[in-house]
Order: sequence, then structure tokens, then C-alpha cells
Amino acid sequence: MIDQRLFKLPGVRVILIISALLTLIQAGAIIAQAHFLTKVLVLSWRMQSLNSLTTDTILFACAFLLRQLCVWLKNIILDKYADKTSGALRDQLLDKVYVTGASQVAQSGTGKLVTVALDGINNVYNYFNLIFAKIIDMAIIPWLILIYIYFNSGRSGLILTLVFPIVIIFMIILGFAAQDKADKQYAGFLRLSNHFVDSLRGLSTLKFLGLSEKYETNVYNVSEDYRRSTMDVLKIAILSTFALDWFTTLSIALLALFLGLGLINGSIPLFPALVSLILAPEFFLPIRDFGNDYHATLDGKNALTDILDIVAQPSVTNRQLVPDTFKWDENSKLVANHFNLQYSPDENEAIDLTDIAFTLKGYQKVGIIGMSGSGKTTLLNALGGFLTPLKSEDPKAANFSLNGQDLPHLSQANWQQQFAFIPQFPYLFADTIAANIAFYQPKASAAQIAAAASQAGLDDFLATLKDGLNTLVGEGGRGISGGQAQRIALARAFLDQDRHVLMFDEPTAHLDIETEYALKETMMPLFKNHLVLFATHRLHWLKEMDYILVMKDGQLVQQGTLDELSATPGEFTALTQHMQKRVSLS
Repeated sequence: MIDQRLFKLPGVRVILIISALLTLIQAGAIIAQAHFLTKVLVLSWRMQSLNSLTTDTILFACAFLLRQLCVWLKNIILDKYADKTSGALRDQLLDKVYVTGASQVAQSGTGKLVTVALDGINNVYNYFNLIFAKIIDMAIIPWLILIYIYFNSGRSGLILTLVFPIVIIFMIILGFAAQDKADKQYAGFLRLSNHFVDSLRGLSTLKFLGLSEKYETNVYNVSEDYRRSTMDVLKIAILSTFALDWFTTLSIALLALFLGLGLINGSIPLFPALVSLILAPEFFLPIRDFGNDYHATLDGKNALTDILDIVAQPSVTNRQLVPDTFKWDENSKLVANHFNLQYSPDENEAIDLTDIAFTLKGYQKVGIIGMSGSGKTTLLNALGGFLTPLKSEDPKAANFSLNGQDLPHLSQANWQQQFAFIPQFPYLFADTIAANIAFYQPKASAAQIAAAASQAGLDDFLATLKDGLNTLVGEGGRGISGGQAQRIALARAFLDQDRHVLMFDEPTAHLDIETEYALKETMMPLFKNHLVLFATHRLHWLKEMDYILVMKDGQLVQQGTLDELSATPGEFTALTQHMQKRVSLS
């Protein structure tokens, strides 16, 4: 029920101490409230004057107000702590994803990361608000009430003492069943998120390959599994709530029966009987509140566990091996020394890179081709330092060599300052077009941004906009076509002339052929004085490449110039024939 790491969070001990003190005062107020209310009722039963009731009535009102004040203060304190701590966890999570994003996607899936960062943080906020208050209430209030009841009526205290363990045992049994169902539901929700996000991202590719209907059925089956698991959780939740209310009501009724019999035969005075009966619902109230919110806390506990697991994962070390003075130029050289990489987007699929070896020099234009799932994007992520290769079995060997310097990986801060990455769907932020262009150079002048936009072929598009470069775009590029989004991404690269490495991950795969050729004319001047790594399915790009890497099932099966590969039977010729057939059929 409680992740032990919860108690290691900053400030949690202070919050627990403050909450416990307020709960002690609250418990005293509950007892005082029942005590003075019972005195008023007993005096009224004995036909005492109204003046004799005034003091006890005022004390009852003060106890009632004190109780509400304690509850209000606890809610305020816990709400502020929940807001502050959940916000801090979100910052830690985003920082971790920012540094190790691709590897996190590899282990968790995009959908899970999005769900944890959005819904998960909200669940954690509710968890912090509920778990501390409910557990502290349950740990303090019933026992102080029970002690008070024992002082007034040993028989009533004994009945409550015997009944309470039965309720606890029943709650534990149902709690294990509820946790099992809730864990399955949460796992199903994350799996559904991954399937949905991945299907959306790959929708154009799925349609191109004729697999969209298959994935439609897949998403439907996953959503049905989640629906069934949700219904199972609701059944357990309703059953446990009903059973808990029934047991506590039966216990109070049993106590009332014995007290009534005692009053009839005169074995118990009215005051202890009545005060015990008034306090009996208060005795069971904390455990009922805990049971009613148990399933909400389960969601929060699962989300907190996922967040803490991600944050606790070790970060990549040795990220400063490349010196600050490093600049990629025409004499630079990058060697991949037979590295291996494990990459598992989900539990049913694994894309690994095996024995990857090649050399990149100066301002080469290098094409990377292969069927979907061959490892093109994984290779780019490894070269960009977003994924870390396995440690070499030979202690004297390094996975990479950059200008003669051995490196275990390319997650090097100064190497990553040398390249611009342009994916199939460049991300645009909810800001102006100018601010999006200045992503790599936030201090660029308006004239520099305008020049970069012009080089990227955005002049005609900007002329149709009332505010030009100051036009606001929606989060994720809402309101911008795919072709214009690519041009904005190209403008980023034109603006930052200090980055001499360009990585393209199928940047035109989702564009129609007319838009692609128009974009190609814009892109070609950018290739000058840059090392270009271009993953693509389109054959016409290969004519622009100086060197080609051919990927298949995570292996680099061929490499060479276009003429060399065309003259050699193998995967390249089979792949180009397959692509030509696809184009002719379309």
C-alpha cells in the first residue's frame, strides 16, 4: 500500500509530525465533543433547567469548531505539501527524460511516459493529499477514543476491541484483491497508452504498408482488456465499500443492543452508555474513510512507484569526455568500432543493433536505408547520444573514436552541441514562428531569424500570415502543415551555422511527392559544409549521397557508394527493387 521511498521525500517527516500533532488535537476535540454532547442530553433527560445546559453547550460548540479547525489546517498543509512535492517530482521526471529520453522510451514506451508525466502526477498529488491524512487518522483517533470508552464503559470498550480486528482482517483480504486488480488495470492503461500513441505516430507508415486495419483491431483488443480490468476494479471497490459499511453498521448495532440491555436491567448508567454509542461511529470513521479512498490511493501509489523508478535510474556518466574546443570540420573523423546496442520499445518487440562498424569523415553526405524496423532510427539515436551502446567486452576497445579520442558512447555534451536533429515530425512549441526558428539560437536577432526563414523557403508562407514571423502556432505545431513544419525545422539549422552535423530521420516520408521535391530544393544548399546523416525510404535521395549504409534486422549488412552498391548483388539491390515496386504500385 505504501512505497517505502515515500518517507525519503524531502520534508515528509516534518509534515508527518505536524499532521500527527493536529490529529491528536482533533481526537481530543472529538472526545470532548461527544463528552459535552452526552452531558447535555443526560441533563435534558433529567429535566434540568436550560441555564444548567449553557456551559456544556458552549463547550460542545467549541470542541466542534476546534475539530473542524484541525481538519481544515491539515487539509491546507497537506495540499501545499502535495502540490510542492508533486511539482518537484514532475521536474525531476522531466529532467530525467530530457537527458535520457530515447532510452526511457525504449524501456517504458512513449505512451507510458506521457501518462506518467500527466495523469500520473495528478494521481500522486491526490495520493499525497489522501495517504498521510487517512493513515495518521487511523493510527491515532480510534485508539484514543477506545481508551476513553474503556474509562467510561469496559463492556463497550471490549465489544469494540473484539470487533475491530475482524473489520481489519476483512479489509486486508479485500485490499489484496483490490490491489491485484488495480495493478492489472494500471498496467492495462499504460499498455493502451503506448499502443495508442505509437499507432498515431506511425499511422502514415501503417497506411503505406497496408497494416492500419490490423493495428485498429490491436488497439480495440487492448482497449477492451482495459475496459474489463476497470470493471473488475469497480466491482471490488463497490463490494469492499458495501462490506465495510455493513460490518461497521452491524458492529455499532451490536454495541447498541448490549448497551440497551444494560440500561434496561440497570447494569450501566446512562452517561457511559450514551457517550459510548455516540463515539462508536467516530471510532470506525477513520477506517471507513481509508477504505472509501483506498482505490484512489492505489492509483497514486502505482504512479508514484513508476515516477520514482524512472527518477532513480542511473544517468549516463562520462558525458564531458569531448573537450569544449571540439568543432566538426572537413578534417574530422568519427569511427564506430563494432558496437552493440539493446533497444526494447515494448515487451513484445526488440530492435537491437549488432556489430555496427563504419567511418564518417568531414562533410560527407551519408544515406541510411533499410526496411521499417531495420534499425535506422536506432542507429541515428546512438549517433546522437540518445541511446547508449553496451559496454565493449574488450576493456581496451571503445565503441567510438572521435578525432582519435576513444569514447564509450556519444552522449557527450560537446558532441551534441555540434548537430541539429530533424525528425519526420519536428516538434513546434506553443509560441511564435520566430521563437520556434530560434530554438537552437534563442539570442538571435530578428534579422538573422528572417534570413534563416528565407533560406528555408518560408517567405511565401509568411506572406500569407498577418503577423508573419510573429504568428503564434499551437502546441505540437497545430495550425501548421507538415511541409511548413519541416521548413521551420530547416530554418533552425540555417540559423545555427555553428552546428556542422545534420541528422535527418525520414524527414519527408509523410509528405506528398510535390511537397517533397519543393522541400528538397531548399534542403540541398544546407548540406554544404555539413556532415549529413539521412535516413530515408525515398530512392531519389540516394543520388545526393556520397556514402550509403544499408540496415537489416539491426545489422549493417552493406556500405559503400551508390555505384559500388548498385554493382554488387545483395540487400541494397533487393531493397531498391522493392522500393521501386512500391512506387510503381502507388
